[in-house]
Amino acid sequence: MEQLSGQDAMFLHAEMKGLPQHIGGLSIYDQSSVEGGMVRFKQILSTLESRLHLSPIFTRKLARVPMGLDNPYWVEDEHFDLEYHVRHIALPAPGDWRQLCIQVSRLHARPLDLSKPLWEMYIIEGLDNIEGLPENCFAMLLKVHHSAMDGATGAMFFPLMHDLSPEVSNPGEAPARIIERSSDWQLLAKAYVNNLKKPRKFFKLIGNAVPAYRRIRRGRKQGDFRSLDDKQKTRFQGKISSYRVVDSVKFSFEEVRAIKNTVPGATVNDAMLTIVSGALRKYLEAKQELPEKTLVTGCPIDVRSDAEKGAGGNMVGFMTVSLRSDIVDPKERLEAIQSESKQSKTYAEALGPRIAMDVTDVLPGGMMALAMRASVSTGLTERAVIFNTIVTNVPGPPVQLYFCGAELVDGLSLGPLLPGVGLFHVVYSTVQNKKGTIAISFNACREQMPDPAFYAECIRASYDELKKATLG
Repeated sequence: MEQLSGQDAMFLHAEMKGLPQHIGGLSIYDQSSVEGGMVRFKQILSTLESRLHLSPIFTRKLARVPMGLDNPYWVEDEHFDLEYHVRHIALPAPGDWRQLCIQVSRLHARPLDLSKPLWEMYIIEGLDNIEGLPENCFAMLLKVHHSAMDGATGAMFFPLMHDLSPEVSNPGEAPARIIERSSDWQLLAKAYVNNLKKPRKFFKLIGNAVPAYRRIRRGRKQGDFRSLDDKQKTRFQGKISSYRVVDSVKFSFEEVRAIKNTVPGATVNDAMLTIVSGALRKYLEAKQELPEKTLVTGCPIDVRSDAEKGAGGNMVGFMTVSLRSDIVDPKERLEAIQSESKQSKTYAEALGPRIAMDVTDVLPGGMMALAMRASVSTGLTERAVIFNTIVTNVPGPPVQLYFCGAELVDGLSLGPLLPGVGLFHVVYSTVQNKKGTIAISFNACREQMPDPAFYAECIRASYDELKKATLG
């Protein structure tokens, strides 16, 4: 048995109607690299079954502590059924990109069954009219609950199902599964011991918070960073429905790198934030809703130490970065975002990137769940703006991958919406078609963004303007 950390459990507490807390990814494969040109569904099941032992995420489920007195535990599911988790469907006509996005958005909007291992996979056929794809492709949509992994864990998990060539490798013999059973009384006893340790953790947190407060106060006086308290409300800060939209726009990684090189000190992430900022400007201007002051984004950051690089679960901090959406010129906006990102990193270092993890480890799980539900039901999350959107950077595999012999040729990434944040972006870089690509995928509340294709056009137009302003 392994207990969820406070941050892992936080994503369970945040799970409520209309706000499922899983992450996801759609991968598209070309079957022409497979011997015979066809991957059978039973081959997919066989390949996955041979690799279940490579990650505990596949076969473990939650064991909850009675009355929510402590964080849940991961335990092996003695009744695990692979065919429940892997589903085979076909895309409705006409089988084009928009139809695929609609299907993915519907599947992504459905919550996972929290009584079973927290993942689902959909094999989707019928991608017959998607421009730019080879003939006879299929897609795989993978959903995994955020309590089981963050972006960094996902980057390690995804390659486990893949190979580096069309030849399917043998992962070796699986060890015998160990099924542990715990009674409610045993879990309550563990909760009693764990809660006795809470005061010590609390005083340790206070001990870390005092010097952090001093560092922040000193940094503000010295002008190392500025306050971003005056956050603007947009349509994405309203009540979130149970319905989703998704889309993705892809760029050449080399072009994006050339763009960021035109501004000294800028990073690829700065360039992608500039594109998102420009897209939001265009979208909200078209609705006559662009605030005069800048929008801000939350940027998750991996806070694992070198010794923790292989650790699973969640180890995430947050930076708040100004998008400088108040600046019209794309290159000037990139220069401003580079400066803002630098300040945000300095602020995060002064605060301590792991303080968010420490807070979730100290607070009782039941109290956190109650606070989250109260803030949503009272409308507090709609009035108090935390971020206008979230932009997370997830590095994909730097090599070409194959699934059951089929070559990975395209895809998109998906994140969970949060209370009061109805638009989520994922920046995902990988190798597809043997070329370096970087994409901005997004998912949003359908009532807040009824026209995702238009927002995708705004992202493309923002990129084109930034490219022209920097590279000519």
